[in-house]
Amino acid sequence: MPKININQKLKRVEVKDFEIDNQVVFNFFDKLPVTDREDKLFRALYIGVLALMEDRISAFLSKTSNELGTELESLKIIFDMKKELFYKTTIKGSLAEEDIAEFLKNYFKEKKLKDLAFLTGSESGALPRNKTGDIICKINGESDLRITIECKFDKSIKLGEIENKDIFTRKYDTAWSQLIESDANRNSKVSIIVFDISLIDNSILKVFDNVGFIQSIGFVAIVDSQRGDYSNLAIAYMLARDIAMNAKDVDLDKNLLALIINRIIKDINEITSIKRLVEGNIENNKAILKQLEKSILLMNFNQEYLTKFLKEGVLDKKDLLDFYMGEGVKDRYRLIEKEINDL
Repeated sequence: MPKININQKLKRVEVKDFEIDNQVVFNFFDKLPVTDREDKLFRALYIGVLALMEDRISAFLSKTSNELGTELESLKIIFDMKKELFYKTTIKGSLAEEDIAEFLKNYFKEKKLKDLAFLTGSESGALPRNKTGDIICKINGESDLRITIECKFDKSIKLGEIENKDIFTRKYDTAWSQLIESDANRNSKVSIIVFDISLIDNSILKVFDNVGFIQSIGFVAIVDSQRGDYSNLAIAYMLARDIAMNAKDVDLDKNLLALIINRIIKDINEITSIKRLVEGNIENNKAILKQLEKSILLMNFNQEYLTKFLKEGVLDKKDLLDFYMGEGVKDRYRLIEKEINDL
């Protein structure tokens, strides 16, 4: 009986009595925690299948001896496979968690914070058999001062306001439910849910542009992972950190707290929008400057030939060719264009 069986009904590949005698594979899995091995095996298998499907690998290696060309094609294949992983499989969740944890570690280092970020992986929390809460951040390394981060790169997740919830319908995850569950499951002071701009439901985008705060529930941060832009997560984290560090067991006016936080978020969003407008205006102004310089160069160029024609009464074929081609103008413009781009 074959070890690999294709179950057409369930659309599954079933493997029985599988083992592999390979030193490289053994060394890799030997260094992993027991809880991570199954997930890593699945990821390795999927990435390997994608590589085999990419028949351009052998094609470009045999067709080109140019090292740069080979490197560029290799990078393109890796990028295509990464996009395939990101958009079309559940692997995008674990990839997102790793990227975000790595960003946070670098951010803490850059800001000289003693905070620590840990991936929870397949580890259950305080709730039985519950793994909600992908990343735990310990403020100043203290275990009782926690921020939980749930990564949901999933377009099916709605906002899920409590006023609109129908408890008689089938249970499904929402931003609200995941924030509440993360807090309860990981015993954190504050929770944050992270969405990707390319994988987010409109019900969330209608309410939050970049960073959002749901009173008594937690924060929403919208990142752009394909561009490596996690700035909104950094904003949400620092706000959550302030709350976690300064919250006291007193009779706090939660409405006032929500008002202050939402005002801060509104101001941050406005500053971010202004920054983007300024950056856009800089590029527009550069384009205008380039067009003006082109026009000035052309006027001077045309004037030179007009002066020459009026003075000498004739333009020979070489003059006419130079006038038509305008190579001198092109050379002068390249220098000016570089100066403008460097502004």
